[in-house]
Formats: sequence, structure tokens, C-alpha cells
Amino acid sequence: MSRVGRMPIPVPQGVSVALEGASVTVTGPQGSLARRVPAGITVDQDGDVLVIARADDEREQRALHGLTRSLVANMVTGVTQGFAKELEIVGVGYRATARGPQSIELALGFSHPVVVDAPEGITFEVPSPTRIVVRGIDKELVGQVAADIRKVRKPEPYKGKGVRYAGERVLRKAGKAAK
Repeated sequence: MSRVGRMPIPVPQGVSVALEGASVTVTGPQGSLARRVPAGITVDQDGDVLVIARADDEREQRALHGLTRSLVANMVTGVTQGFAKELEIVGVGYRATARGPQSIELALGFSHPVVVDAPEGITFEVPSPTRIVVRGIDKELVGQVAADIRKVRKPEPYKGKGVRYAGERVLRKAGKAAK
């Protein structure tokens, strides 16, 4: 049995879980998330605990067991606390400017500013010109939006300029050797 898959998921107060066929809907104080469960995987509710089970021990079912448990646990965490991903901007003249909670403008050394609009359920915060915080209740979507922002100007290995995750270490290369 999957070590991850067999762990029960505690459902906190104020969170309701609706199980309808192959779909799971989790509603909490932050919002609501829904996801389809793969065939052969079942989600059952025992009071204030969710239990994920699989039909057999086939290789695909074993792989989906732990994955489904993690995805449902992230849904419960998302509707109660939410998720955030922090990005840092490094470089002279590189900065971010908030254009409301749904849009940011990035000056990253291009001849034009880059405007990034947030998809539904995502908000941006710019606590300082070199920091961006991406917030939302869907962990997958928060990570994807942060990765898309980082992709605009990845950190380069010579001077380290660009957009990076908070705490990310960029391996630096030596420049040209002088004669």
C-alpha cells in the first residue's frame, strides 16, 4: 500500500466535502475547489477524515493512489489557508509595479514593460519593487503562474540577473579570463 496514499486527510472545522461519483468538491472559508478522481480510486468520508483507497495493486493504480491523496489534501489546505509563492527580482533597473490585485507590470531590461494578468483565483502582491507574491487557493495554479512569471526573464548564470523564486540559489559561472 502507498505510504502517502494510506494516510487519512483530516477535514478541519468550516470545511465541507461533497463526493459525487468521480468528483470531489471541497468548500471552505477561502473558496471552493473541485477535481475529478481517476477511475479505480475512491474517496470516502469517515466523520471528519477523508480516506483514499484503490481498487487493486496494478502499477498505475499504485501511482495514482498517492497522487490523488496529495491532490485532495492540497485542496483542503487551499480552501483553509491558501498558497503563496514568492519571487525575487535581481538586476539594476529591474522592478515590478502593481496594477491592482489582478495585474503587474515588470521592467526587466526589455525595450518595453511586460504586463502579466492574473488568471481567475490568483492575486498578486508587490511588497517592494523587487518582490512579487503570487497567492491563490489552487496550489497547482499558483505554482504555474509563478513559473510563467519566472520564465519571462530567467536568472542568468553570469551576473544572476532575472526573476527567481525566493531562496533559489543560482549557480554562477566564471566570466572570461583576462590575459
